[in-house]
Amino acid sequence: MNIRLKMGPVLILELLLVPAAHAEPPTTVQIEVNFLLGYVESSGCEFYRNGTWHDSKSAQVHLRDKYKYLVAKDLVNTTEDFIEKAATESSFRGQPYDVRCNGGTTVTSKQWLREELAHFRTF
Repeated sequence: MNIRLKMGPVLILELLLVPAAHAEPPTTVQIEVNFLLGYVESSGCEFYRNGTWHDSKSAQVHLRDKYKYLVAKDLVNTTEDFIEKAATESSFRGQPYDVRCNGGTTVTSKQWLREELAHFRTF
C-alpha cells in the first residue's frame, strides 16, 4: 500500500486535534474597542444587565471578557461586531443592556456605544 494512503488519515486526525489559531482583529478595531472599553469604565454611568444595575468598572470588565471570548472564536472583525455581539444584549437571556448616566434617561448600550464610536471616528 502506498505510504500516502496510510498517512492520510493520520494527518487528518492530527489537524483536527491541533487547536485552531485565531487571528487578532485588525489594529483599527483593537484601538476602537479599547477606546470604547475605556469610555465605558470612565463614564461613571450605570449599566443594566440581567436585571441588575452595575457600575461602569464592572460593566467594562464584563464587556472586555466577552470581547476576549469572541476574539478567541474569531467572531470580531469590526468594531460594530464588538458592539453587536458583546455590548448589546445578554448572551444568556437575550435582554438588551441599558445605560443610565447621572440619573438621566436610560438608553440602550447599542445606541450609546454607536454614538460614541461615531464621535471617536470624527477625530
